[in-house]
Amino acid sequence: MSNLLFGYDLNKAGQDYAGLIADIKQTFPTYWHCLDSTWIVSTDWTPVQLRDWLWSRMDSNDEVFVVDITGKPAAWAGFNDNCNSWLKSVL
Repeated sequence: MSNLLFGYDLNKAGQDYAGLIADIKQTFPTYWHCLDSTWIVSTDWTPVQLRDWLWSRMDSNDEVFVVDITGKPAAWAGFNDNCNSWLKSVL
């Protein structure tokens, strides 16, 4: 299992984040989503597979970034207990 961090911007006015968010939650049940358009998911997918899956749900003027953070040092501050606990248990 890898931990993939990704972020996106949906740049078209009036775009619906709700559908994308529902798809992410359904496809990746182990996720962290404590920042607006930033997620961490635990998955067997590669960054390229996740990028392509996300991109297929976006418009050509959107942006997406995916990176594997498995085993990488991490630091954070300011999150609630739930967000902190998830990060401590997975990273």
